[in-house]
Amino acid sequence: MKKHRIVQQIVDAGVVAVLRADSAEEVAEMARRAIKGGIKAIEITMTVPFALRAIEELSRQYSSAADPASDSYAVIGVGTVLDPETARAAIMSGAEFVVAPAFNPDTIKLCNRYAIPVMPGTMTIHEIQSALELGVDVVKLFPGNLFQPNIISAIKGPLPQANIMPTGGVSLDNLKDWIKAGAVAVGIGSDLTKDAVKTGDLTLIERKSAAYIEAFRAAKGL
Repeated sequence: MKKHRIVQQIVDAGVVAVLRADSAEEVAEMARRAIKGGIKAIEITMTVPFALRAIEELSRQYSSAADPASDSYAVIGVGTVLDPETARAAIMSGAEFVVAPAFNPDTIKLCNRYAIPVMPGTMTIHEIQSALELGVDVVKLFPGNLFQPNIISAIKGPLPQANIMPTGGVSLDNLKDWIKAGAVAVGIGSDLTKDAVKTGDLTLIERKSAAYIEAFRAAKGL
């Protein structure tokens, strides 16, 4: 099933680039730089003006069905999804996974209807358990900077079946700690793009992406 393949591809990628920008054109170029640097899971947030335009463009240029070794391989998803209506619009525009900042059962049900992986934002055991009961494969621990990596082992005490992806506060300095603690992947936002936005040099995203992939591979012993 495509859904299971996409989940596995995100886990294999290990790092999800969470991209925000002032325009669809800028965020699409950020995505290209991140992909060139080695990050193959891209989350375009719905806070970007005309974000669906960027998702459509990237989905035409890249494919999760391509050879993983090819330049055209990447998994394109959508983030900051607040409701099922937004999720459906993004899915129709080509998004292959959906990420939300909070737990919204109706959004999860919509994604399940279309067999699209959804990663809702969660902070509590209750939210994580509720997400699992609705068929969520990976939960987003958000905001990650409110926790330490050892929160994962605490969660996995009562819920060993939970697959957890921290987002927010993950950096090159602590990525290894999150992965060693049991995170199946991590979401990287402003730390990936802030220097490029400040200087206007988007090649910095490519270099930072390569550094994140290297750190992930080292943490996994690859």
